[in-house]
Amino acid sequence: MIFSSKTTGLFHDADLGGELPADAFEISPELHAKLLSGQSELIMINFDTEPPSLIARPPMSAEHLADIERAWRDGQLATTDSVVARHRDELESGPTTTLTAEQYAALQVYRRELRDWPQSPDFPSQELRPAQPTWLIEQER
Repeated sequence: MIFSSKTTGLFHDADLGGELPADAFEISPELHAKLLSGQSELIMINFDTEPPSLIARPPMSAEHLADIERAWRDGQLATTDSVVARHRDELESGPTTTLTAEQYAALQVYRRELRDWPQSPDFPSQELRPAQPTWLIEQER
């Protein structure tokens, strides 16, 4: 038998033993499976109702979205660090480089846009992120 509890916000299986919370409410195996399936699709389980129900997740806060975008930006800068380092090493060690002067300039413009991204009025919209140079996208493949 499966029970849900508003106070714990959990499911409890009576067959496993242990003490059930005072507000434990028995639910059918079918409802339990439906709720778990919904949760796996990133829908929240509302334990405030009897029986529990599925509800849409609230939208992310502006702070959380900003944190996500800063992490993305930091990752993009880290990814391109090695390309910059390789180009500088090649300039110091020989006459040929993997990147053309134009590609290197475009890379540096992209990296500047990444650093300035959090101050942009478009921040933190994922759709308006700084665009990676197309040659860099193809090089990563």
